[in-house]
Order: sequence, then structure tokens, then C-alpha cells
Amino acid sequence: MRRLIFSISVIFIFVIFFGNNITKAQTSDVLDGIYEKEHVPARKPIAYHHLREADMMWTKKIWRILNLKEKINHPLYYPSIKPIGDRMSLTQLIIWGVENTGMYVYGIDDDEFTSPLTLTELNEALGAGIDSQSVEVEDDVFKDTVIVKEAKPDEIKRYLMKEVWYFDKQRSKLEVQIVGLCPIRRYQKDLEGQDTEGAPLTTSKVCWVYYPAARAMFANHEVFNPKNDSERRTFEDIFFKRHFSSYIFQETNVYNNRRIDQYRKGLDAQLESEKIKEFIFKLEHDLWEY
Repeated sequence: MRRLIFSISVIFIFVIFFGNNITKAQTSDVLDGIYEKEHVPARKPIAYHHLREADMMWTKKIWRILNLKEKINHPLYYPSIKPIGDRMSLTQLIIWGVENTGMYVYGIDDDEFTSPLTLTELNEALGAGIDSQSVEVEDDVFKDTVIVKEAKPDEIKRYLMKEVWYFDKQRSKLEVQIVGLCPIRRYQKDLEGQDTEGAPLTTSKVCWVYYPAARAMFANHEVFNPKNDSERRTFEDIFFKRHFSSYIFQETNVYNNRRIDQYRKGLDAQLESEKIKEFIFKLEHDLWEY
């Protein structure tokens, strides 16, 4: 009897072991394409040059707005709702980074990155949470129903970018480094006693992301290339190569770093933004004599 039980146990283990191996082999042979992608997951961001305070001849902090509705910025926005395979939007990637890599995000008024947010606080800022709604179950009979709201990364239509422009006299070159990114959510706010669809649009910041800490993650995730699927850029490529459209929203100034829209409106604000941009562009050229 013992031999029979032992034989059955050995056969059972044999079937389970080899069955799992066969399943794994079959699964590993299934690819969404004709080759396995190995380059991007192993990529590392380009290291910054070593900087010394003594070499900083000129520096300026600049804040920019990236409008994801612009065509050149679409790779940062799509897929807007859910990931498609290994493709994620910039907002989805930030959420994924907080969930899986331990990356920190910071409060909306903390562009100096001192007050980390929890994953729950991040999801709440993106519209997640629990709410109740009265539902009519019979004639004039209502019942409160609990509604679980999920985060809505598709409502992030803009990003606020903080960067530092500097002239390195050691290398005689004007360069820029991104310091932080802030998703800006645009949504219809729920007002008590009003229909959500008729509510006015509300704009709010979600969090601040410390860009240098996120570079490694950005370098390991692709964005869509409409012209060639085998030559896709990464998020780090887009930001490092400045392949995006933006306009200057704020610069450091003596007036508590006031924003341009606080003293210029409409066309005048656009002209002021271009004025700051032109000053930075001409700075390096004016240092040379031809």
C-alpha cells in the first residue's frame, strides 16, 4: 500500500513539474511581434556633466507649461485611459513608478521636494475615492449606493515643468536641466445638488515629481513613434532632446517669483513669454565676439 501511495505521489509531482515547464515554454515562445525587446529595458539615462558652483557663470530658473493637446506632445498623453501592452502615458508611468519602484512624489505647493505624498493621496488627487449616490429603486423610493471612483489619468491635459538654465564657463556652453514635473488636472468638479456634466471645469495641480530621481524609469519605457515601431524613443529621450512644445509660464524674479499671467494678459502674456525665451537664446551668442 505504501509503495502504491509513493508511486502515485511521484507520478503526480512529475506531471505538475513537467506540465509547468511546458506551459512556461509555450508562454515564453509567444511574442507580440517577431523579436524580444531587450535594448530599452536595459537602458540607462545619459549622465549629467559634473557641475561646480565656481563654474556657474549664470543661472535662471524657468517654469514652463506643456499642453498635451498639441500634436507634438501626444506621445506623452496617449494611451490616455489604460496602458496598451508596454505603452503607457506619462501620467500612468508616474503612478506605476510610485506603486512599483518606490518613487516619491511631492505636494502641489512643494516644488522644492520636501513633503512626500502617499500613493493614496496621489490617487485622490487624480479623482480616486469613495462616494455615495442616491439611486431610485422604486417609484419615489431612493437608496444610497456606494460608488468607488478610480484615478483618471486622462484628465491630465497639461504639465508644469521646472528647469534651470545655466552657463558653464568651464565648457563655455549654455545648457538646461529639468528639475521637476507637475501634472495639471482639468476636470468637472462635483458640486452638491448639481449635475456633474453641467459643472464648470476646474484646474488643479496633482503633485510634483523630482525629475532626476525619475530619469532611470523614464529611460526604460518607450513612447510611440508614428513613423517607425522599431525606433521608438523613450520618455527620457523626449525630455533630454527637448522634443516637445511648451511656453514659459514663470521665471525667478524679485516680485516673489510672480507668474507672467499676474501682470500680463492675453497677447501681452505671450509676448512676455517670448521675450524671456529670446533673452535666454541670445545670452550665449552675446558672450562671443565674431
